[in-house]
Amino acid sequence: MTKPRLFRLWLALGSALMILLIIVYWDNVGTAHFYLHTSLSRPHILEPLPTQGLAEENVLASDVDEFLDTLLSSDAKHNDLSRRKTEQPPVLTPSKPVLSHMEENVRGYDWSTHDAQQNPDRDRQQAERRSLLRDFCANASLAFPTKDRSFDDIPNYELNHLIVDDRHGVIYCYVPKVACTNWKRVMIVLSESLLDRGSPYRDPLDIPREHVHNTSTHLTFNKFWRRYGKFSRHLMKVKLKKYTKFLFVRDPFVRLISAFRSKFELENEEFYRKFAVPMLRLYANHTSLPASVSEAFSAGLKVSFANFIQYLLDPHTEKLAPFNEHWRQVYRLCHPCQIDYDFVGKLETLDEDAAQLLRSLKVDSQLHFPPSYRNRTASSWEEDWFANIPLAWRQQLYKLYEADFVLFGYPKPENLLRD
Repeated sequence: MTKPRLFRLWLALGSALMILLIIVYWDNVGTAHFYLHTSLSRPHILEPLPTQGLAEENVLASDVDEFLDTLLSSDAKHNDLSRRKTEQPPVLTPSKPVLSHMEENVRGYDWSTHDAQQNPDRDRQQAERRSLLRDFCANASLAFPTKDRSFDDIPNYELNHLIVDDRHGVIYCYVPKVACTNWKRVMIVLSESLLDRGSPYRDPLDIPREHVHNTSTHLTFNKFWRRYGKFSRHLMKVKLKKYTKFLFVRDPFVRLISAFRSKFELENEEFYRKFAVPMLRLYANHTSLPASVSEAFSAGLKVSFANFIQYLLDPHTEKLAPFNEHWRQVYRLCHPCQIDYDFVGKLETLDEDAAQLLRSLKVDSQLHFPPSYRNRTASSWEEDWFANIPLAWRQQLYKLYEADFVLFGYPKPENLLRD
């Protein structure tokens, strides 16, 4: 064996050992938690790394990926055998928590259970949703920013919506205003990432809302660099290949209405200072505004839906900062053309989709998805909300969110886009 080949072999072995140490000791997750048992997971073809002038680095990358792939697969078999000996916890029935958050009080939750019936057409529906997504990602007729970039081109800070559960081999991309609070609760229960008096939470509804949206509660892809350094992308790709990846989406215009209702029709100090004050100054010609949201509301100073649409369409808005996550496009949050999702749920069929997903993940005996609330923002409200929005604005707004409509199979709202 020549010296260069020996050197590459020792380098690969040394790197593999380092990866193992990182996984076991740094992440405090270890190989004992890689439960890759879900029925939705399927093989994915990973995009190759750039190879120009990097032949030896490519060999090393291949060796590292192969090692991680073997490591995860072998440990999954071991843990699945040991897990079978553990008695499953009893099914937990959702109970009504104390509603301390104003938004939940205003909306009025439906705390009755919704047991979705097994539907033989659900699998076919999922296949159609995934096929539609893949087809339009490959279709040159649909163009939108970031569509053609590779996973390696996605900046680290744009991966902050991908929550990882290593215990069950699940990755969830959360989309604000699409039941993400309760899906985050489910991920906390599954990953056991949060303790209540020394024990993991077992019922999603027991988890306080303030903990649900605390970024330190969840392991997300953007944290991998701090934990794994230059090996982070390799580890992400292995998990994307092995784990079940899911997201939930919603009609884009209805999602905007829901975001406006919760952030600007209810008193929210953060959103008032950061967004409402600039909107009122720029689009409502108010020069002197109260310091607090309560004072503003008392004086009748509120952002109108028209002001909000102006803000979204203003080309200067994103020159200052990217859209807030509550109205940022789904394709920018979850990168559906770079990540091959195994399950695409919709808020319009939330109860049925949630039940199907939990069954597919083989965790339906451990927990139920929290029930939805009655007066969810409905698509039938669109005409009322957009009645006073100029036609030209509506057409521009559709172009801004067109990719989300098309990728996820939502019909073009023709009634809003013509006189």
